[in-house]
Amino acid sequence: MLICHCNIITEKEIEQTIVGLLDEDPWQLIVPAKVYHAMRKRGRCCGCFPNVVETIIRVTENYHARSEVGGVDIVSHLDRVRDLRGQYGSRTHERRTAGHRAA
Repeated sequence: MLICHCNIITEKEIEQTIVGLLDEDPWQLIVPAKVYHAMRKRGRCCGCFPNVVETIIRVTENYHARSEVGGVDIVSHLDRVRDLRGQYGSRTHERRTAGHRAA
């Protein structure tokens, strides 16, 4: 699935980059800018960043679920991130409702 229309980046490419970053340091904070920097790309319109955040959360959650570390703390942290995103970032994006996003 195409995530970033400006840079022609697929979901699979983003997932591979996130896993690569997690292999380097499983506990680092991964944000869309870090993913794009690792891919040697730049966010142009940044309309894809909400989808990239969702992909980061999903891939990180799956990565840590497969690891041997206790998952209780990780899941509760990711739930807090999702709650904050819902509280502050999901209602509108660039003054548009979520139904108007291209991706």
